[in-house]
Amino acid sequence: MAKASDLKRGMIIEINGIPHVVKQVDAKSPSSRGASTLYKIRFTNLKTGQKLDESLKGDDFFKDSDLIRAKVQFSYIDGDNYIFMNMEDYTQYSLSREELDEQINYLTEGLEGIVALLIDDAVLGIELPSSVVLGIVETAPAIKGATASGRTKTARLVTGFEVQVPEYLETDELIKINTDSGKYMSRA
Repeated sequence: MAKASDLKRGMIIEINGIPHVVKQVDAKSPSSRGASTLYKIRFTNLKTGQKLDESLKGDDFFKDSDLIRAKVQFSYIDGDNYIFMNMEDYTQYSLSREELDEQINYLTEGLEGIVALLIDDAVLGIELPSSVVLGIVETAPAIKGATASGRTKTARLVTGFEVQVPEYLETDELIKINTDSGKYMSRA
């Protein structure tokens, strides 16, 4: 059982017997005394793709969903479908661009550390590793004397995703990106 205050983006829980993934969590602390923190959470139904917005108290409980978690590797893109391979039995799973949503920004061929969420051998979604290493394909030239704590600039990565990076980074460098926040962490 998971409390609403413990929910994080990407977690899978059951609502009315249907698995839902947590897409967004906003905590709001009321200013009046004795009021409890409210959590505004956006869920996505894993079977229909429908969105569900809920306002919850921190001590509301949810049942963890009965999913099988299989380690997979991203293999390749086939039209609008992204193909993943199970690392144990080499079974292939396919997810569409719409089902993956923002996760496609972090997928590169051969990426490991991905967990596929399965019910009855049907893939409902994936969980990405906490960070991925991506190469910079386009950014403004490095500025001599730029410091690590200085200003940032936009960099386009190999997946087409754009992220803010420190000014001293150059094209063709590898960087580590946090998959939860979509922000630059460090050089790889």
